[in-house]
Amino acid sequence: MGATPTLHIRASRARRTPLSVHAPLTPRHTPRTPCTMPCLRLAAALLLVVALPFAAAAGAKAPAAPPAPPNATAAMAKGGCKAFAALIAASPDAASTYDAAAGGGMTVFCPSDDAVASFMPRYKNLTVDGKASLLLFHAVPVYYSPGSLKSNNGVMNTLATDGSARNYNFTLQNEGNVVTIKTGASGGVARVKSTLLNTDPVAVYAVDKVFEPVELFKPAPSPTPAPAPAPAADAPKAGKGGAARHRSPPAVADAPGPDAEDATPADQKKDSKKNAAADAPRVRWFAAALAAVAVASTLA
Repeated sequence: MGATPTLHIRASRARRTPLSVHAPLTPRHTPRTPCTMPCLRLAAALLLVVALPFAAAAGAKAPAAPPAPPNATAAMAKGGCKAFAALIAASPDAASTYDAAAGGGMTVFCPSDDAVASFMPRYKNLTVDGKASLLLFHAVPVYYSPGSLKSNNGVMNTLATDGSARNYNFTLQNEGNVVTIKTGASGGVARVKSTLLNTDPVAVYAVDKVFEPVELFKPAPSPTPAPAPAPAADAPKAGKGGAARHRSPPAVADAPGPDAEDATPADQKKDSKKNAAADAPRVRWFAAALAAVAVASTLA
């Protein structure tokens, strides 16, 4: 009976000691509400909406890039315009403009190697800007197929055209199947010889002459007008002696007039001539006889 109280006291101390000395204080907090099924569904839907475009973009193929426009300078070099293509490549301004215009549509008229060779002395005298303008003057910013080229006539703008300050225009003309280009500074015309490239949006045609813009060269002389008809001849001028020298007009026989009443008929004229011819010997004999008588009387 005496051990029971002792055990009770130790037990009480054992229970009180952790509570009063060793047990840490736990902070107070609001208990969390567990996520219900509707909440999970909403979260899944939001995740799907956000992640779906990224998944589609990752799985889809990138759109194909548009094909590059045809290489105009390469077509020139292969078609007998190698010298002109080299001049374009040597001019940064002309080369960049040709490349930019090819994507939107362009038609090039490239002079043959022979035409460029004969023009080079004049080309070398141009400034850097003038050379670029001359090269750009040989192309228009529109694609013309061979059929459409033959159906167009008139003035055309070129890649060198810069508003009203720099016109750089030429005139396209068609006569049947012959296409010609005329400029203000060239007396003749350049003729289209062949088609080097016809792939939309770029066309390249070979010509037999270098285009000369009037902005860089002197205008061609206007054609000489036809001489006026000579004025009517005036009266003859006086010669050294003061008298007018002229030839008398040839005599013109007068028309036969009516026969006069006393005119001798033609038959009578013939008869009188015959009679005179017959009497001539008689007259001469009679004269000789008179002369003989005179001589005889003198001698007697």
